[in-house]
Amino acid sequence: MSNARLYRTIWRWHFYAGLIVAPFLLILSITGAIYLFKDELNDALMPDLQVVAPVARALPPSRMIAAAVRAVPGVPTRIDLPDAPDRPAKVWIDAASGEPRQVMVDPASARVLGSYVYTHTLVGFADVMHGSLTFGPWGDAVVELAACWALMLIASGLFLWWPRGRRSLAGVLWPRLRTRGRVFWRDLHAVTGVWSVALIAFLLLTGLPWAVVEGPLVRGAFTALGIGNEAARFGHEAPHSAPMATLGDVPWSQAMAPMPASDPAHADHGGGAHHSAMADPAAITGTDAIAARARAAGIIGGYRLYLPAGPTGIYTVMVTPRQPEGQRTLQFDRWSGRLLWTNGWDRYGVGAKAVELGVQIHMGRYFGLPNQLLMLLPCIAIVLLVVSGVTMWWRRRPKGRLAAPPPVSGARLRGAITLLVVSGVVLPLFGASLLVLGILDRIVVALRRRVAV
Repeated sequence: MSNARLYRTIWRWHFYAGLIVAPFLLILSITGAIYLFKDELNDALMPDLQVVAPVARALPPSRMIAAAVRAVPGVPTRIDLPDAPDRPAKVWIDAASGEPRQVMVDPASARVLGSYVYTHTLVGFADVMHGSLTFGPWGDAVVELAACWALMLIASGLFLWWPRGRRSLAGVLWPRLRTRGRVFWRDLHAVTGVWSVALIAFLLLTGLPWAVVEGPLVRGAFTALGIGNEAARFGHEAPHSAPMATLGDVPWSQAMAPMPASDPAHADHGGGAHHSAMADPAAITGTDAIAARARAAGIIGGYRLYLPAGPTGIYTVMVTPRQPEGQRTLQFDRWSGRLLWTNGWDRYGVGAKAVELGVQIHMGRYFGLPNQLLMLLPCIAIVLLVVSGVTMWWRRRPKGRLAAPPPVSGARLRGAITLLVVSGVVLPLFGASLLVLGILDRIVVALRRRVAV
């Protein structure tokens, strides 16, 4: 295929891909920008729930959980103990009303500050939209597909941008601001893309390990290569139950680790965490003994404590700081208080560590405000790319027509087949969609030729 025909072919695919995924990329960039500043937004929108008078000595977790349950009847599943003296504790409750609620409690007095449904907040809505468009697993797949096609847009966009024989870098490295019309929008699109390409690619690649199809493939590859989280498979001898992911928001490296199970045989004669209220399915009073064990292990505050569910459920203490090097998880038998399993950064392989670092930088958590601002830049760039790309198309589009770049007649399929095979192995969801769109494109071209004849 000649250079001109190759250029036209790639331009056609870049056009279709951009038009299809533009709405999704716009959603992802806006919701991602919101989530980058989730703490700041929550403080601004719910100030009465986010700050308390500095606490010198907090009450036991059981007191705070009991107060939360009195205010919001239901089953408590988790308490987040604050990492700063002026922050409240957060009790997660599967409320009797049917919607999970987060109840904010003053650690000094167990006074309930208020409660909310996470998905009804701006940050919660942005979080769900960013991950699944509010459509569950199907939405997860759509988001993954958009991310995969965005990587194709990056590759094809760089090919189209490459300055072939141009003597000036105007319109290549900086926009010609004095121009008007399509030239201005083309320059804005190209220059924004080339300066932001690395950060956008970083966001896409660090998000894919969480994807519904690509995630298990990455985790499986890491396990096969011995660079994942081996402790997730061989960390304990207790009977296994559900994977850690069922707890909700857990580190990627631990999500598929099978949780140990408590031994109900110890229910009547265990020590440590045994207590008379164990008939209570929430196991509220047992949290105090587990908190004491966490302190003995060097974990003071700023951790999550998951309550056991059912007779074989366990207590889970999880530390998830901004720097993943401090990640640590301890799991205890609910009856005996025995430590069943521990995991953390020091047991991750190089692949798992790379993913955890990438995720924290992706979320703007790793190095504070500079990290947030750095990740905000590609979010803004994506908005500019979508707006400028759609504007270019709209301005040159004849009324009532799509105005897609014309197909290249007689184009060889060797490159397309190679791309399909490679992408099918590395990004199977993208490969499948590429195959479908390629077939549809050739059918449309064939039908147009038949009509023309």
